[in-house]
Amino acid sequence: MEGFDPARSFGPQVAPGYDAVSVRGDEDDTVEFLHSRTGAGTALEFAIGTGRIALPLARRGTPVDGIELSPTMVEQLRAKPGGHDLRVGIGDMSRLRLDRTYALVYLVYNTIGNLLTQDEQVRCFENAAAHLTPNGVFVLECRVPTAQSRAAHQFVDAEYVGADRVVLDVCRYDPVTQILDEQHVRIDADGITLSPISLRLAGPSEFDLMARIAGLRLVERFGGWNGEPFTADSWRHVSVYARRSPAAP
Repeated sequence: MEGFDPARSFGPQVAPGYDAVSVRGDEDDTVEFLHSRTGAGTALEFAIGTGRIALPLARRGTPVDGIELSPTMVEQLRAKPGGHDLRVGIGDMSRLRLDRTYALVYLVYNTIGNLLTQDEQVRCFENAAAHLTPNGVFVLECRVPTAQSRAAHQFVDAEYVGADRVVLDVCRYDPVTQILDEQHVRIDADGITLSPISLRLAGPSEFDLMARIAGLRLVERFGGWNGEPFTADSWRHVSVYARRSPAAP
């Protein structure tokens, strides 16, 4: 996206209001699923952000560490109850290595798309694998991409239409790079607010290949956090990866 600065995507202009737009109502289901995959072990969240998932998971009884690129997002986490109890490393989730391993590494809410090349996304899988205990699992939640099927690879969706405001989603997709340039446009009495982001879109099969490169294998896939079957009609997938055995093909 011309003029797009990834550093601003979750910086001071975005982080203070991030929870207002990111809380989806499925946090409890997410926490229960993740807690069930840790046993008595610990968890590591890639892109821990403001602690939307990590803090309730920690309250549920799973110790959680995190990696986060944006110091401003971590400031929001620290301001919440229990926020100072979480160990967070500041850096790129595809590169930063912490000094311990975990029963669970997880990455939710399409956030792997913030890595804008296939190489970076493969490194993310490799970094997840490097942080896993021998029996640990990597859980990835991501939307099933549909932008490539939209006419001319560009579209405008009306996300909200009300008497007091309109929210539009203006998108253009590049099928060569698989990058979706997306501009959320809010129009209200105070003026126009722009919230840009770029995402590299990948489907489940491409992620499965990335997992194989990283020495992992798919062991479970669901259409949601309550164990819904993953079908052709699923709008997202929750995929669980574990280490491949040395004898596995």
